[in-house]
Amino acid sequence: MAGRIPESFIDELMARVDIVEVIDARVPLRKTGKEYAACCPFHDEKTASFTVSPTKQFFHCFGCGAHGSAIGFLMDYEHLDFVSCVEELASRVGMEVPREGADDSPGDSVSRSLYPLLEKISAHYQAQLRDSEHAPQAVDYLKLRGLSGEIAARFGIGFAAPGWRNVLDGFGVDQAHVDWLKLAGMVIENDQGKVYDRFRERVMFPIRDRRGRVIGFGGRVLGDDTPKYLNSPETPVFHKGRELYGLYEACLAERKLERLLVVEGYMDVVALAQAGLSAVVATLGTATTTEHLQLLFRVTPEVVFSFDGDRAGRDAAWKALLTSLPHLQAGRQIRLLMLPDGEDPDTLVRKEGADAFRARMAKATPLSEYYFAHLCADLDMQSMDGRARLVELARPHIALLPPGAFRELMLARLAEVSGLQLDKLEALLRGDKPPERATRPVRRAAQRPISSQQVMTPMRRAIAILIQNPHLSQKVGDVESLRNLPIAGIDLLLQLIEVTRNSPTLTTGGLLERWRDSEQVKHLSVLAQHDLVVSEDVLEDELAGALEILQKQGQKSVIDALLDKASRNELNSAEKRELARHLSSQR
Repeated sequence: MAGRIPESFIDELMARVDIVEVIDARVPLRKTGKEYAACCPFHDEKTASFTVSPTKQFFHCFGCGAHGSAIGFLMDYEHLDFVSCVEELASRVGMEVPREGADDSPGDSVSRSLYPLLEKISAHYQAQLRDSEHAPQAVDYLKLRGLSGEIAARFGIGFAAPGWRNVLDGFGVDQAHVDWLKLAGMVIENDQGKVYDRFRERVMFPIRDRRGRVIGFGGRVLGDDTPKYLNSPETPVFHKGRELYGLYEACLAERKLERLLVVEGYMDVVALAQAGLSAVVATLGTATTTEHLQLLFRVTPEVVFSFDGDRAGRDAAWKALLTSLPHLQAGRQIRLLMLPDGEDPDTLVRKEGADAFRARMAKATPLSEYYFAHLCADLDMQSMDGRARLVELARPHIALLPPGAFRELMLARLAEVSGLQLDKLEALLRGDKPPERATRPVRRAAQRPISSQQVMTPMRRAIAILIQNPHLSQKVGDVESLRNLPIAGIDLLLQLIEVTRNSPTLTTGGLLERWRDSEQVKHLSVLAQHDLVVSEDVLEDELAGALEILQKQGQKSVIDALLDKASRNELNSAEKRELARHLSSQR
């Protein structure tokens, strides 16, 4: 869906949504005074340290530090992206998400129409697995693969009965509906104009997006048709390079995914779930893409790729490794599980059992180890030429790694294996690409998150009061005298006052959403959690006092700077008048 979601819509959405209801539907809350509490869903604890404020529309865990608005909670708990969370909350309160710069394009309405259509077709396939006269052969196949009815129901497995027009006749009631079926990839029109079902005599696996909506299907043939596995084509709602089969089900089964195993086929995912291994997903007949990795690391810090041990599996592992390199930021890990020749996860888990398969996963090869083993396999590492060749092969790959500890360790390992001194190796890399440090943005002290243990300066005090009590901006007088004062944070403070004055219904949670993509969001989030200590009835005076101190501090800084110039006889006429005005104001 094209276009940016307007800020005004986010403001209104945050005003309508009740964070208590959103969280309580997922984590049962109990009332404790003015707030609600529960054991934190983001880390293990026995004593409740997770609080939700209906006044601030903000949650905070004193144990692990998790915090945010209703949108932030859904992003962390449901592992959804920002847009999906906004759409989810909007549907909850009956709002339609608008887009700036979009003309409510036809693609948007198409997507909204395809989701319910595909959901109905999925229900049709599940009914066919129960009721079709041809269903026993599909049921026998699933039983042969060791699947229970419970697992089949969890994944919504169904059956496309033999015949050319089952879906077409059931859902193509007129030409308009036939066109929708074509667009959804459920029917095909050949060169002679004949329209017929895409999936026939196949066990059907619905493919769901992160929100659980059916976006396509995979079908496993039961007869002699080819190919053995058939996916939905690319449609307005289904792009195989961006989706992972089983991710929705994995997130439902395990709220906190420590790792995800990536396999190749539908049956691998379902068979492992049958064995009790639910944190498994599959690529949809395509190599691992950048979009896949972004999706994976959004929900877990560790990814284990499973590949066959044959030549094709080793080639696929190497491609996945190279695609992964730019995504290996701090805290992320990738390992590779190479299976015995002729085995796949489905056959292996049924042969060895779940515990043995878990043991294999625990011994999966770290990416760094696999990387150097693969590169060195065809090189004579005893010769100078072989070691020089290793460096040349590795240079472009290591250049892809983001700055951080992993990149430094990979460089150190390359230096160790090649025998080249680390500083000379770094110099070689700089010959291909300027050092990352040169382009790394300077982190100013004012942008760092402020902990509750740090001294609460008048600036931090004023911001903390405003972020926790946005309505108090209406009580603030003229702030023009604060503008352009040489005080760190003054621009942020004035922005807060302006935003809250223009949007008087904003809560703490809604206000933080305004700064979600800003560098200051960490700073604001910490101050939103700071204990102000004083009672609410004196906060207005506290804010006024902090602003008065800031004004005096700023004025003193200006006067000191002007007096310094005056001592050197460097004041121009305008600065002389400004100094006189400030001195008069002080008196």
